[in-house]
Amino acid sequence: MQNKNRTLNLEKVSIVNRIDYTDDLCSLFIEKPVNFTFKPGQYCTIGVDGIERAYSIVSAPHEKYLELFVELVPYPDGILTPLLFNLKIMDKVTIRPRAKGLFTFKKEYINHLLVATVTGIVPYISYIRDYIYNAGSGNNFFILLGASYIDEFVYDLELIDLAKTYPDFIKFVPTISRPDAAKNINWKGETGRVNQIVEKYSNDFMLSPNDTLVSACGHPGMIENVKEILGTKGFKIEEERYWKED
Repeated sequence: MQNKNRTLNLEKVSIVNRIDYTDDLCSLFIEKPVNFTFKPGQYCTIGVDGIERAYSIVSAPHEKYLELFVELVPYPDGILTPLLFNLKIMDKVTIRPRAKGLFTFKKEYINHLLVATVTGIVPYISYIRDYIYNAGSGNNFFILLGASYIDEFVYDLELIDLAKTYPDFIKFVPTISRPDAAKNINWKGETGRVNQIVEKYSNDFMLSPNDTLVSACGHPGMIENVKEILGTKGFKIEEERYWKED
């Protein structure tokens, strides 16, 4: 009976667009159900053939579709993502009626140090798109994004453009952890894991625990290290862990 009630709460929506970046990274754009609302940083729960998983929403609330950034986790460790990667435009997924999650933008903090690995960038994109759309003021965003390879950044061009357009309150630093890899041969930027540069840039940006919220999203190991480095300095840290499994 419990499973039947759960099914009654699900709605089927279509995939309206799909962008593949690598063999294991893609963006899916799905229909937004009528009256579906969310706060930047929250997640929706989608499913295929009764298998469900929560995905943070890339898009801001004002956007027409729900944009999701999906990393393929091959079977048997991954169960849902192999199904998602087989879907085409106009195929359907189920979605639960309400978004959830507490990893949302906290306007009361002047400065936001946003630390991410690969798909962990998702909630921050939503924060910033929404902030700009609503002509927000009085807050600053310092984004540190780590990846192994340059083609895993995906949203870096958007963030580079935003940092150029709004230099007074948006700073963006991408970093590569495998600078000697062949596909990174033309990389001229920062190197090292993102948690290895977090102390340097918190100092460079002259951030203080008194008015800064540190958000860490992505690999659990990165999050723990950021907590060790900045937590001991008195920074408040919020976390959202993205495990590489379904």
